[in-house]
Amino acid sequence: MIPFIIRRLIWMVALLLIISFLTFVIFYTLPSADPALLRAGKQPTPELVATIRQQLGLDKPFYVQYVKYLDRLVFHFDFGYSYQNNVSVKSQIFDRLPATGALALGGMLVWLLVGIPIGILAALKHGRWPDKLAMGAALVAISAPVYWLGLVSLYLFSDELGKFPLFKGQGAYPSSGNIFTNPGAVIPALILPCLVLAASFAAVYARFMRGNLIEVMSEDYVRTARAKGLRERRVVLRHGVRSAITPIVTILGLDLGILLGGAILTESVFNIPGVGRLAFDSIQKSDLPTVQGTVLMGAFFIILLNLVVDVIYAFLDPRVRY
Repeated sequence: MIPFIIRRLIWMVALLLIISFLTFVIFYTLPSADPALLRAGKQPTPELVATIRQQLGLDKPFYVQYVKYLDRLVFHFDFGYSYQNNVSVKSQIFDRLPATGALALGGMLVWLLVGIPIGILAALKHGRWPDKLAMGAALVAISAPVYWLGLVSLYLFSDELGKFPLFKGQGAYPSSGNIFTNPGAVIPALILPCLVLAASFAAVYARFMRGNLIEVMSEDYVRTARAKGLRERRVVLRHGVRSAITPIVTILGLDLGILLGGAILTESVFNIPGVGRLAFDSIQKSDLPTVQGTVLMGAFFIILLNLVVDVIYAFLDPRVRY
């Protein structure tokens, strides 16, 4: 197991380097606004634009800029400074990461607590009305885009304009503090966004769990367990769910990694100052250092959680050996 983890860590570093290079190539290949012009303001003089380009290092060749960026990143863990406000990209990301992390982990908790039990129930009641009702509701939840569901939820349940004011609405996330320093204000502001974020994921996980469990319950070892006289609850939970949940762990790692990299739509609808919102704003402003930092942070979480998933596999499924 240890050699496998070491190989994966080396591969993770290689992937992050490839991703950073590709991000640079995309920004220099595709047409985009000149960061120097955006920073110079309205009606800048050519001399001012040239000065700003020199200050930002944009007058250097592409490969020189990339090598300097890589040197700062590898040896100093420095993502550089924003082209827009000259603020450290690392500080911006780490200031916003608690909001994104709280949103992603809260949503994950909701969709697992809802999706897994519904999937188990639908599998055990396969072909009957609970199964049809659960899968019909899941289809509706999957079909509803996050931004539309968020706006509908605000209209129905926010304390600002909701018909049934049950939760904090848009803009309720505090301007200062995070889940660690100000949980009394952050947690109520994240309840409705977490529910909206979890809706489609819970539906997907319910369908996955249902399909996997139906297949597993027809296996020979499940029939053998029943023949031994084990209680049905033990057969389902110990033998059926344990095998059926293994593929779900894979998609959980991917989904959580993506969300930790930024839940852009949810953060935008509910005005949450997270990493996804930062990435969206920086892309609009052609702020390459900030885009590069958010992309690398998202890639890091995805790769890291995939490694964690592979390790968990060995404990969930004894047949897995590395």
